[in-house]
Amino acid sequence: MKRRNWKSGTTRGNRAMQLNGFTLMELLIVMAIITILMLLIIPSTQNLFKKSHELSARKSLQSIQQAEMMYEGNYPSAGYTCKLSDLGGDPAAGPPSATAAQMIPQSLASGDHSGYIFTITNCTKVSLNGSDRITSYQVTAVPETVGKSGDRGYCLDSYGAIKIDPTGGTNCTQLDQ
Repeated sequence: MKRRNWKSGTTRGNRAMQLNGFTLMELLIVMAIITILMLLIIPSTQNLFKKSHELSARKSLQSIQQAEMMYEGNYPSAGYTCKLSDLGGDPAAGPPSATAAQMIPQSLASGDHSGYIFTITNCTKVSLNGSDRITSYQVTAVPETVGKSGDRGYCLDSYGAIKIDPTGGTNCTQLDQ
């Protein structure tokens, strides 16, 4: 006569060993699969970040160009501005002025935005009746770290043409497509 185990309800002779959880081999296989997937995904996400930074740089250049056009319309005696900070400004600080026009976000006016560094250079001044008027400019956007935050440098002239430097500098010779 076989006795029944009062805890499990099975007989002692037929009791099968029940495993709780995963074996070491199963865990190692799952970890290997996750590692392989991560090795495939990480480089593509870095490329996505670079592409998003480059797109943001082009859109920021267009915003700066629009702000320069508005600035020239609002302050005709000054023409364009040669300081990126003049296009920014805090709305809480008071009404817009020639040194704080409040036309672009302060994050862009600081010059460091979305992995790129923006500057206004090559300003052409014309003297009229004892005051200087800026008649042209060039805006450059270079990656903070070439290859990491972006691969290309961008330049925009006062006519709105965006050119690129494939090496990430300011020697822009190719038109942006």
